[in-house]
Amino acid sequence: MSPVSSNSPHGQPPLRTVQVLGGGNAGSSGHVRSLAAGLVARGVRVTVCAPAEADHAHDFTGAGAEHVDVARSSDPGTVAALRAACADADVVHAHGLHASFRAVLALSGRHTPLVVTWHNRAHAEGARAHLLRLLERRVVKTAAVVLGTTSELVDRARGTGARDARLAAVALPGPQRIADPDDPDRRRPKVRAEVGATGRPLLIAVGSIDRHRGYDVLLDAAREWRDLDPQPLLVIAGEGPSRGRLQRRIEDEHLAVRLLGRRDDVRELLDAADLALLPGGRESRSVLAQEALYAGVPLVAAAAGGTPDLVGDAAELVPYGDPKAFADAVVRLLDDPGRRELLRDKGARQAAGWPTEDETIAQVLSIYDELTRPRAFS
Repeated sequence: MSPVSSNSPHGQPPLRTVQVLGGGNAGSSGHVRSLAAGLVARGVRVTVCAPAEADHAHDFTGAGAEHVDVARSSDPGTVAALRAACADADVVHAHGLHASFRAVLALSGRHTPLVVTWHNRAHAEGARAHLLRLLERRVVKTAAVVLGTTSELVDRARGTGARDARLAAVALPGPQRIADPDDPDRRRPKVRAEVGATGRPLLIAVGSIDRHRGYDVLLDAAREWRDLDPQPLLVIAGEGPSRGRLQRRIEDEHLAVRLLGRRDDVRELLDAADLALLPGGRESRSVLAQEALYAGVPLVAAAAGGTPDLVGDAAELVPYGDPKAFADAVVRLLDDPGRRELLRDKGARQAAGWPTEDETIAQVLSIYDELTRPRAFS
């Protein structure tokens, strides 16, 4: 049976889905934006419940969805607002553990099917770790379907009690392109000049500046390669609570590192870079890793989280939390153009096997169809 759409049988109204997003990182927020656009194009009514800043950043309304401002909180007022937004939904689809838990609370006593996507594994220590396990158990036992972006997350959902856990097809949102290595503009001299990388290698890392991203490992690695001539420049695009502390380290240790803050030209920066660096270990489907392989920029990444499965042998993988190994890999790649070219070729082949946006939307629509079949035949 084809997915339910605006042409539903027996004169039924179009399917209505509510997408629930918490704060959302770039990957999950971009995924929801992509889903909203694809679902709307296929005749589905979409409401995105997310904080206002998420709509400002990702323009859910521009994708044709209705946006309802719902704070990243589980207080009674927030849950009540979410419950009202889900009042006539055919399917509610929540993204991330905390958004999923709010959806469980909002749907209490209703029979609306809940789909949950886990984009990354939530981490905590001490008493919060126990609380997270309780939240996970409550969510997976309530959800009709749990989608995990990696096989590890699927196994975790099943081990926690999920009735139905599946591997999610999650595409990198937006226009992708495999870079042409012969493109004379690939190095973007103006971008390199702007960040101060004229005549020297440019290294780039992207993501919120918090203690889980592994940026201290990069600063430690930068000490290891600062004797190179010319000395590479590392730029970090992102904002976050650890920025002040990192800036003090950079100044105190005289490191060739620039914190660029939040940027809306990350793809241009990436196109201009010699290497992309991913030191963190918690991302399941790193946006930077995908962007780097699409752009033909060799990647050095920590062998942790979902990164090894995502990139295969198309990146230089090093042990998580090992700045010496990270620095050694960077130095080797900068000195080996043949290896960089090989990684570009492997990256193009690896990226060609990732799900497309159409495949992602088709999988989600198929699941919605399974959960709403009685509706179509009523």
